[in-house]
Amino acid sequence: MATDAQGEAETADAYAELVERFERINGVQGAAGVLGWDQQVMMPEGGTPARSKQLSVLSSLGHELLTDDRTAELLDACEELDLDGERAAQLREMRREFERADAVPTGLVKEISEASTEALNAWERAREEDDFDRFAPHLETLVELKRDYAEHIDPDRDAYAVLFEDYEPYLPLSRAEEILETLKETLVPMIDEIRESDADVATDAFAGEFPTDEQEALSREVLTMLGYDWDRGRLDPSTHPFTSGNVYDCRVTTRYDESDPLGGLMATVHEFGHAFYNLGLPEEQFGTPLGESRDLSIHESQSRLWENHVGRSPAFWELVTPKFAERFDTDATPWEAYESANRVYENNLIRVEADELTYHLHIVIRFEIERALISGELDVEDVPEAWNDKYEEYLGIRPDTDTEGCLQDIHWSHGNFGYFPTYSLGSVLSSQLFNAAEDDIGDVYGTVRGGDFEPLQEWLRENVHRHGSRYETNELVREATGEDFTADYFVDYVRTKYGDLYDLKESV
Repeated sequence: MATDAQGEAETADAYAELVERFERINGVQGAAGVLGWDQQVMMPEGGTPARSKQLSVLSSLGHELLTDDRTAELLDACEELDLDGERAAQLREMRREFERADAVPTGLVKEISEASTEALNAWERAREEDDFDRFAPHLETLVELKRDYAEHIDPDRDAYAVLFEDYEPYLPLSRAEEILETLKETLVPMIDEIRESDADVATDAFAGEFPTDEQEALSREVLTMLGYDWDRGRLDPSTHPFTSGNVYDCRVTTRYDESDPLGGLMATVHEFGHAFYNLGLPEEQFGTPLGESRDLSIHESQSRLWENHVGRSPAFWELVTPKFAERFDTDATPWEAYESANRVYENNLIRVEADELTYHLHIVIRFEIERALISGELDVEDVPEAWNDKYEEYLGIRPDTDTEGCLQDIHWSHGNFGYFPTYSLGSVLSSQLFNAAEDDIGDVYGTVRGGDFEPLQEWLRENVHRHGSRYETNELVREATGEDFTADYFVDYVRTKYGDLYDLKESV
């Protein structure tokens, strides 16, 4: 019979084995991530059939490792340990990941992987050719597969709520809906008043033609200025800007439009926020759940903080406007550049190019459409019309093409239903975090104006990044700010900023 000491040793060994197993799983998932990055950035178009099989194998292998009987045995053994805070959090994350994956058959995981790889290629072609019908069969397949996926996880719950938990497991969908409703109630009347305002806001600081090579050079210069670690990262163009990687290798992409240099630059700053977060995760936890980011609401808070609170500030444009002038021979003042960077568009159709206010109505539209798709209230063939109708209802504009409409985002080609609300959640949280940073640091914009981003970087590293996924979402927010997750700071921020820019009434 084993002694108590032997039993404790065996249980401790089980924890070490469990951590090692999750490190292997992370290695498989990381390899799939690199292949996914390559597909969107460098892979020749004809490589899709092979890449589909490669990613399917890795997806299935990772799923099998995660749901193996030995994983369950190790988790059960570790429940007997008296774990400290960090190891208890590690076990919590491992258990959550296992239970969710264990509910889904490996065959379905493989099928989703293959379907999404093929859908990505179809989406890219459909977008180029403005042909939704080319993408529609792939979207229909993914909708059906993700319904099946959600039913395996919990057949008694709203399928969309189950899918939402893939991206934000610790905030209920009802909370996301409350925040989206707050944004609608706040922003719709504000946008209406802005459109009626006769304030003299500069809109043409970025008018003209801006060669792609010079835009790329400016993006690289700004990334260096912000503190991007080029030894662990790179910048490339892609159809849809994204960030991919880990604490040792985190790559960003952006896209360029020769008539819109602001869009490419702000996308670059946005993706820097994602990368800076990944590069600040705890290296000692690499490969384990605790070394991962705390899901997408927190991740998006980092990108939106750098894009909006830093990149769209007067202090930032005092730094960057001279760099524009050097490369493009422009004569806009820093304040004119600031106003142009924050203008509220009357006719913006593209989410990633949207201003800070109408952006959230873009999210609401996608949220409502994908909820209807998953519930079966909307057929795939009716998506273009539903999309255009909602744009007319919420934004007063109607897309002329599907490329500018329902084909503009990459997310549905990945089967990422439930992803979009995290964009608004992250934007809201960025204001709360930035306010807390200002309370601790003092004059953040004073340091930005001097080209010193280190105080803000260190605050984010200390209060957000170093924790990885140790805390649940709201718990992490309390650790960083001393308060629960709230939309109050975002509402105050936009009312003050845009009230000043557009001379709005205090009641807005």
